[in-house]
Formats: sequence, C-alpha cells, structure tokens
Amino acid sequence: MKRNAEADPSDVRQVLLDSSFLFIPSNFQIDIFRELTRLLKGSFELIVLSATVRELQKLTRSKSTKLRKQAGIALKFAERCRVHDASEEKQEAHDDVIVRIAQTIGCIVATNDKTLKKRLRNLKVPVIYLRQKTKLDAVGALEYTG
Repeated sequence: MKRNAEADPSDVRQVLLDSSFLFIPSNFQIDIFRELTRLLKGSFELIVLSATVRELQKLTRSKSTKLRKQAGIALKFAERCRVHDASEEKQEAHDDVIVRIAQTIGCIVATNDKTLKKRLRNLKVPVIYLRQKTKLDAVGALEYTG
C-alpha cells in the first residue's frame, strides 16, 4: 500500500505485517487492505520484513498443496508492501526480529499470532489482529512512534 501523496510523512503510520497476518485472506476470505483502511482511518505504510518474505517463499515449496497455495497468496499480498531488510542476529528467532524492528522504528504490528501479540502488548507496542474471524481490531495506541 503506497503512502498518500498528500500526507505529511510524519503523519503516516507504519504497520509491520507478519506472516500469520498475511495468511488471513486465504484462511478467512477477508480483504486485509480494506480492513486496515477502515481501522486506521488515515495514511499508513505497510511493511514486511525480508525474513518474512523468505519464510513465505520457503512455504511455497511445501509438500502440502494447501500450504503452498496459502503461502503463494500471502506472497502476493506481501508484494504490495515495502520490504524492510532486517537480518536475524545469532540466536534470534523471527518473532524477536519483529519485536526489535517494531520498537526501533516505532511501528504498529499486524499479527494473528497470540504469543507474539501478548509479548508486544507487554512492551506497549500496538497490535492489529483478527477478531472473531470476521474483522480486524486493534489494541494499543495506533499513533505509536516508539
């Protein structure tokens, strides 16, 4: 999702999408971009980590036909986001990278991972998530800047 050309860059909220969030369209037939627009009511920029893209690319080669298809759909959605190159440091799990980047750049995180959501909330990072399998919702201040 591109930035609104008329928006002041400081007013544009950044939203980091994790892989579980990118699976929402194929699992629940929800247009995440339309829902994000409804929820955020303003300018935003969608970000996906390079590690997330690599993870999805790997899943497109899965033995499971269903998983390959879902990962392919998720990759199509990821192509509409800015890729943030963030390498995993030694002994750092993918969720650790998400937390580190969210805190560093002061962004909102969109995830459907309950463990990651709880961890982010404990750190006061706002989270967008799927509620009741029908719509997106948020916890925390959506104006987050770190």
